[in-house]
Amino acid sequence: MIVVANAGPLIALAYLDQLDLLHILYGQIHISSAVRSEVVTSGRGRPGALEVGTAPWILTHTVSDTTAIAFLRERLDLGESEAIVLAIELKADLLLIDESRGRRIAEARGISKTGTIGTLVMAKKRGLIVGVTPLLDSLKASGFRMSDALYVTARSLAGEG
Repeated sequence: MIVVANAGPLIALAYLDQLDLLHILYGQIHISSAVRSEVVTSGRGRPGALEVGTAPWILTHTVSDTTAIAFLRERLDLGESEAIVLAIELKADLLLIDESRGRRIAEARGISKTGTIGTLVMAKKRGLIVGVTPLLDSLKASGFRMSDALYVTARSLAGEG
């Protein structure tokens, strides 16, 4: 399975000390050079910087379709734009992205997607974590944007609500 990640899920899962869930669930994760720079360089000293910078199962790629990136940059940041284009270039099975605008654009391009919360729900269903609720609460307390409806839905899907 080819999985491409944007910065958001990497940072959020690292904040929760759950980044390894991606390795367990998907094996390798592919990221663009802009996503790596956002997490590792710009995020130095923050959750995910060290982990993403050193994880041998996270592979960095240079995205080649600069025209597609420039087109997406009109509506998205560089990391999101490169993540979507990389998913297309690698013919990814899944894109990990949290931002709603990026998710809508990926969906319009036929790219399967999930995000931090979907990853946590899947991990709970596979018995990799004990509970989703404390992790969701921790994310909310950290400023992670999550609607009340999404919080309720995630807990329900995880069998906790």
